[in-house]
Amino acid sequence: MIKSIYLSTRLVLLVVIFCFFNIGNISAMPQDSVSSASPDTTKISLNKEFISENGNTSHEQYYGTVGEQISKPFKVRVLSNKVKPIQNVPVVFKFISGPQKAIGTKLTKDTVFTNVNGYAESYAILGSKEGDYEYSARINIETFENDIVFFKSHARKSNWVFFLVIGLLGGLALFLFGMEMMSEGMKKTAGGKLRVVLETLTNNRIIAVAVGTFVTMVIQSSSATTVMLVSFVQAQLMSFTQTLGIILGSGIGTTITAQMIAFKLTDYSLLIIALGFLFFFLSRSNKVKSIGEVILGFGILFFGMYIMSNSMYPLRTYQPFIDLLLHLENPFLGIIVGTIFTALIQSSSAFTGIIIVLGTQGLITLDAAIPLILGSNIGTSITALLASINTGRESKRVALAHTLFKTIGVILFVWWIPYFADLVRSISPAGSSNSTGISYLAEVVPRQIANAHTVFNVVLTIVLLPFTNISGKFIEWILPDGEEPEDESIFKTKFLEESLLTTPALALNLAKAEIIRMALKVQKMVDQILVPFFKPDSEILEDILAEEAEVDFLNLRISKYLMKISQKDLEDERADEVFQMMHCITELEQIGDVVAKRLVELAKKRMELNLSFSGEGKAEIEDYHLRTMKQISRAIEVFKDVNLQDAKRMEKKYKKYRLMELDLRRTHFDRLRHKVQESIETSGIHLELIDLLKRISSNATNIARIFLETNKEQEEVLKTELSNIKKKKKNSKINGKENL
Repeated sequence: MIKSIYLSTRLVLLVVIFCFFNIGNISAMPQDSVSSASPDTTKISLNKEFISENGNTSHEQYYGTVGEQISKPFKVRVLSNKVKPIQNVPVVFKFISGPQKAIGTKLTKDTVFTNVNGYAESYAILGSKEGDYEYSARINIETFENDIVFFKSHARKSNWVFFLVIGLLGGLALFLFGMEMMSEGMKKTAGGKLRVVLETLTNNRIIAVAVGTFVTMVIQSSSATTVMLVSFVQAQLMSFTQTLGIILGSGIGTTITAQMIAFKLTDYSLLIIALGFLFFFLSRSNKVKSIGEVILGFGILFFGMYIMSNSMYPLRTYQPFIDLLLHLENPFLGIIVGTIFTALIQSSSAFTGIIIVLGTQGLITLDAAIPLILGSNIGTSITALLASINTGRESKRVALAHTLFKTIGVILFVWWIPYFADLVRSISPAGSSNSTGISYLAEVVPRQIANAHTVFNVVLTIVLLPFTNISGKFIEWILPDGEEPEDESIFKTKFLEESLLTTPALALNLAKAEIIRMALKVQKMVDQILVPFFKPDSEILEDILAEEAEVDFLNLRISKYLMKISQKDLEDERADEVFQMMHCITELEQIGDVVAKRLVELAKKRMELNLSFSGEGKAEIEDYHLRTMKQISRAIEVFKDVNLQDAKRMEKKYKKYRLMELDLRRTHFDRLRHKVQESIETSGIHLELIDLLKRISSNATNIARIFLETNKEQEEVLKTELSNIKKKKKNSKINGKENL
């Protein structure tokens, strides 16, 4: 027995000696074997790992809400020779630092032994203050490569969602306000040019695209441009086919705003606001003020972006929101969301700006942004569709063309979004080589979004522009010409559009079209009134009275519309134009009153007494009435074209007609002397009729006079200014000689 104990002891010693001499060969073990910790010649390393929600490993910061446990643990792995996991190694987790006066900071476990895969983890419970908290994890083994790692976590405020919402709403409000202010300033600066551009339209498609681009760049909304086109077609200021090129150009115009927004000027927004303030509030010149308004609006727009961007920062770590944005990479879902949101805010420029803000925080990829951009192009056409509901068939065609073009564009692009995204990336600036993850997205995506928006609309224009004639015929086939019954019992304005009051130069075009419509009704009244003086016709008198009621209605509505325009910040030239128009509708309304209140009663009197004019008397009345009608026609043409030469000829004609009225009285008096029975019986009616026709001619001539008088005033002002300049030059020369 003693011998067996001796042999056993000797065997154990041999095994111990064998293991001692061969422990350095532990690396020869299979890859999937697990080591226990021991202080030997093996290189042991401690590695920090961050496991994201999708399972990818990266090195990131940890986030949570104050007083709460972070959603992901601090995780380390102990490896032998950087390959084999080591089990049962004690890892000590420790809180290092945090915001001042933060309390309640702790770890769920301070010391953790590694598991079979070499992992050890512990959760942090964040303190009571917002800010950054730092932690460490450490192992105490002599043979190590790296025995300590550090972790950083950021604590959000407990009410971060509330501040996120108010930051988004406030920032969006400033963003839209800045865009509106910038648009207002551009309208004032370029409003007159807009009008000239639209009035000199040709059927050239390229020019039409350029016009659409320019107008939308000023108005800052393609939907507003289309609503304007609906109004202009309704007012017969342009034809439907002329609008097709403008509609395509409006899409390009709206991308210019996106390109400006994509410039990272948020850090300089307050400087831009200060510069705009100096121009806007310290200058007396209206033009400089308008430029200042553009700059101020531009700065406010970027300051709104800055606020939105900062308020969105917590969303970079809020996984549900990130997952939601990833779902938007589904093209059809993204298009639906983009369409709905753009229709709600009624501006594709504003919605694209919001997408760019998301891009500045690295919250959205280009693949997710492209469907939203495609949807925004459909959404912007809904506004025009709504505006066309109660309009004529031509106006409905404009809205339908806008929607059709955008829909075709989306159908063309939706099938190759990944390739489209690659194309945009290839033409967009590359990010910094040391940027990764969210930082890289935040650097490159904003410009990529703006470029994608531009490429879409430019390509769409190039593809569809050659087919505008075919498109026009197709839309006319969908909405063919037909009689559109008007509700005669309710008077309505046909051309006035409230939405264009923000662009006074264009709103005046619509007011002008409505005044011409009013003038044509007055002309019709004057034309019809002669009939009951020669034959009994009570129905025509009723028609005239109905026309007069509508003329009064139009006078009231146009006057209110012009008053609203006058309350805008107008240039002197536009203010003069408003005054001229108000003067013209007053003259037209007075002509209507002369017909309805004086001539109608005079005609009734003739019919009641059953009186007839003499042959010569009737011929004179018909001739004088024809000349009066011509004077009204001339007045309408002068008003349409503001032709001062025609206005001067018209004034000469009136002087001739005034003398002619005196001659007619004399010839009538001669018939009375010769005792012509009909002339004796109708003398009072005859003389009053001639006098009232002369008054109508005078009112018509007053329309021409207002343009001549305004022109004289402008010439006098110009002469005075030139005279003052000459005097200043002369005085400066005299003072210069005296100084010498």
